[in-house]
Amino acid sequence: MPSEPGGSEEQAVDVDLVRLRYLAAVADHLHFGRAAAALHVARPTVSRALLELEAELGVELFVRPSERTELTPAGVELLEQARLRIAQDDLAQAAPRSDDDAPEPFTIGIMPGVTVSKWTRLWADRKPDAPLKVVRTDVENQVSALHAGIVDVSFVRLPIAQAGLSTIALYAELPVVVVPKDHPATLLDMVTVADLVDEHLLQDPNTVPEWRDAAATGRTVERRPLPAMRTMADAVALVAAGIGVVIVPQSVARMNHRKDVTYLPVVDVAESHVALAWLADRTTPEIEEFIGIVRGRSAQSSRATPTPARDAGARSAEPAAGRSRASGGGGGAKRPAPSARKPAKAAPKSRRGRR
Repeated sequence: MPSEPGGSEEQAVDVDLVRLRYLAAVADHLHFGRAAAALHVARPTVSRALLELEAELGVELFVRPSERTELTPAGVELLEQARLRIAQDDLAQAAPRSDDDAPEPFTIGIMPGVTVSKWTRLWADRKPDAPLKVVRTDVENQVSALHAGIVDVSFVRLPIAQAGLSTIALYAELPVVVVPKDHPATLLDMVTVADLVDEHLLQDPNTVPEWRDAAATGRTVERRPLPAMRTMADAVALVAAGIGVVIVPQSVARMNHRKDVTYLPVVDVAESHVALAWLADRTTPEIEEFIGIVRGRSAQSSRATPTPARDAGARSAEPAAGRSRASGGGGGAKRPAPSARKPAKAAPKSRRGRR
């Protein structure tokens, strides 16, 4: 989140929660009118509140002028922090507690692009006396945070080192490549890694092994060092400038979208699987309760009590496309069939050399 102008990250997140909710609603609907309807308030109320928020922070949160509603990079960064704050607030206690009486919060780790608001609201409804905390994780610490005791459960992106963990597969997301709006690949509905081997991939190639392997044999230009990037918003800004491309889950591309880039499905990159993970030897009643919520068990279900030992043991996180809707997960899109490529539109014979 930007700190200049507008103060420190802590100050930026500590703004009026109502306005943060307005920001999240507009980002979800990409339309002020539909966001206002979902919030059950008048559209001018939402517009005025977000203008006040921009003035308070000293940054523009929305692209202006624009034919459609889009977040600026500063807006994207604030949105990610705002979602954590909103999830935490949804779990606030109905009555204040003294520090001496307050129990330790049940802590959830979430990877970028994963939405957990449905499950955190259910937790608040069922366990109003049990505080819950949501923290952001990344590729480096989504598992280590469990082993270190920082989080009780973690919404992870597979694959992970599963030693000592139990996991439940939730849903799969389509991988997409983020490219400039004028990129030759936009002539297609979707692309393959062969279409991208000469692009400058703005991430560690090991995070996209299909691209890494194809580039090892098919790349015709030397790979350059990665430029300095702090956040995904930084990487997308470099994409917009024509510096390179990134291949990410669709929810991450959507969260960091801006008007000068677009994204396309990559048909031969593995889907991104999201799973819930926890330590197999530390399956507490609270973890069992949260597992039940994620699995869609009702509050009256007998399985809201601790799961039998066979369920609590380490299990592999298989793709759960068939269960994705039932689990209430964060909207992973299905990969279209490769035949959906548009044969009628002739793409340039070679797109190599753009990197």
